[in-house]
Amino acid sequence: MGTEHIDTRLLRELTEQSQDLNSDALRVTRTALTDFTESAEPGRRRWWQRRTTVLGAAGAATLLGAARATAATSNDIMALQTAASLENLAVNVYRTAAGLPFIKNGNKTVVAFITKTTEQHTAHAKAFNAAATKAGGKAQNAPDPKYAAIVKEKLPTIKTPADVVELAITLEDVAAQTYTKNIGQVEDRNLRQLFASVAPVEAQHRATLLAVQALLAADMPELIAIPTDVAKLPAAAGKVGFPDAFYPTKNASPVSEGAVK
Repeated sequence: MGTEHIDTRLLRELTEQSQDLNSDALRVTRTALTDFTESAEPGRRRWWQRRTTVLGAAGAATLLGAARATAATSNDIMALQTAASLENLAVNVYRTAAGLPFIKNGNKTVVAFITKTTEQHTAHAKAFNAAATKAGGKAQNAPDPKYAAIVKEKLPTIKTPADVVELAITLEDVAAQTYTKNIGQVEDRNLRQLFASVAPVEAQHRATLLAVQALLAADMPELIAIPTDVAKLPAAAGKVGFPDAFYPTKNASPVSEGAVK
């Protein structure tokens, strides 16, 4: 059997596409947030309000019902607050990890990943809180209580980069599962778009971390680099980051888990 040829040019293109995915997702997030802000603005007179006198009571009732179908509910607000709490926790964990000697003095690619990922989680938390406050709720600046307790218990046992990666995978996975499930749970269509834009970014974080975890387990930390020596990558490197054909939601956090009490 001949030796399999790995196209390094294609690998570089895939890396660029990965970076583009993050940029595109954040752009969609900003658009969805802008659209939701406009629809949730209490002082804005919507077109159905301006036409009430012309359409009459029956027509206005029909239009009002349609408007309510796209308006944020208390369930939507709780979902946004829980999402913000998950993002807050992720930011706290990544910042803590960045200060650990074996991280900040270790692999530069991992440091760069943590820095970029922290920025993205911070942006996501701001977006979710902005939507929550525009919908009439309160911003959630605290971490998710369930996973904050898990992190508190886990942090004293972290001794190696592999320990950090394992914890980060858990947080990225629950965020991706939660937002994926929220797409079908929230009422406002702009909020569905908001969750749909953030979920794949968290899934991509998890995929990257799973690849890093596999290389650490194989005692190949030198291959955690962009670009890397593709000829030395283990056979599973191309698929370990995508274990699921469809993203699961069985471990998604309930919408009320991180809501402001």
